[in-house]
Amino acid sequence: MIIGYDAKRAFCNRRGLGNFSRDVIRLMSHYYPDNQYLLFTPKQPHNLFSPDTSNTQTLLPHTFWDKKFPAYWRSLSICKDIKDKKTDIYHGLSQELPIGIGKTGIKSVVTMHDAIFVRYPELYDPFYRAIFTRKNRYSCEVADRIIAISEQTKRDIIEFFGADIQKIDVVYQGCNNIFRNTVSPQEIDAVRKKHNLPQQFLLTVGAIERRKNQEIILEALHCGNLDVPLVIIGNPTNYLQELQKKISEYSLEKQIVVLNNISSADLPAIYHAATCMVYPSIFEGFGLPILEALCTGTPVITSRGSCFEETGGQAACYIDPNNAEELADTIHTVLSDNQLQARMIAKGLQHADEFTDEKVAQKLMEVYKEIL
Repeated sequence: MIIGYDAKRAFCNRRGLGNFSRDVIRLMSHYYPDNQYLLFTPKQPHNLFSPDTSNTQTLLPHTFWDKKFPAYWRSLSICKDIKDKKTDIYHGLSQELPIGIGKTGIKSVVTMHDAIFVRYPELYDPFYRAIFTRKNRYSCEVADRIIAISEQTKRDIIEFFGADIQKIDVVYQGCNNIFRNTVSPQEIDAVRKKHNLPQQFLLTVGAIERRKNQEIILEALHCGNLDVPLVIIGNPTNYLQELQKKISEYSLEKQIVVLNNISSADLPAIYHAATCMVYPSIFEGFGLPILEALCTGTPVITSRGSCFEETGGQAACYIDPNNAEELADTIHTVLSDNQLQARMIAKGLQHADEFTDEKVAQKLMEVYKEIL
């Protein structure tokens, strides 16, 4: 089977969509090595992704005009290259399919991650919303199968993009196996020293932006008079300035550590070092940091609603992401009860087994076989 992937974000994106794309390519090339995988990307930076070349081929724009206008190539003229390569299935990994893919005779799959930009329009640029809404509606319309990364996303794409329920398969995403690997006390200590981390701390991971809602953790520390350090890891946006004002207002300067550009290799040890991971996001398509924490045996406190109960199962403690007092009480309860922590860790490791590489790859292949 020849499977083509929209691999732009695998090569160019360090955040969630990039991690997801890299994982899909890695899983399929590993578990189904007899297939050929074509990675279509408008550019190929050399410092982020190095796919296994034994069964993958990276394809870039090659004509004069496609090189000059790579965005046009990815959105439209790529169809000729997909067809010329005798692709059996083309999989759009990030909610997009090229215009005209339905006319090529090639079966197509699109993965839909969320509709947050429609649900919370105030958080996004109006031009971006209009363009991406149109692209998402088109992808849902023309795709032979639609993969939703959670039941929540399935409901959202039906509501907001008019997706046909009969075409949708829910395939949960996994996370990189580095979070399942054993991390020695020496490795944890080395990473702790490298980033100057305290002996005990709360951890929150995710882009530092309003939707991720890191502010509620600061409010919980303040109103609960909780004397525990908080390590915030994520790429900063203008929202960080608001957090810094809160940190100053609540006199939390000595408690808060903000880190960005943390290497993937260091993250598992940081999770292991943390006493608890707090993820009070307002809304997500899946909430990957929850799964990363569960895989590393780190207790999780996260939000009610959205997809969070799907990702956290019975292992996590759930709070109203708008209620600082409830979050403060929950943090205090978890930190003060070692037996509760042990139960959360055990349940978390068990629940994480539902998202193993092998299971994710198998479900993806079932979708591919279904449409051929």
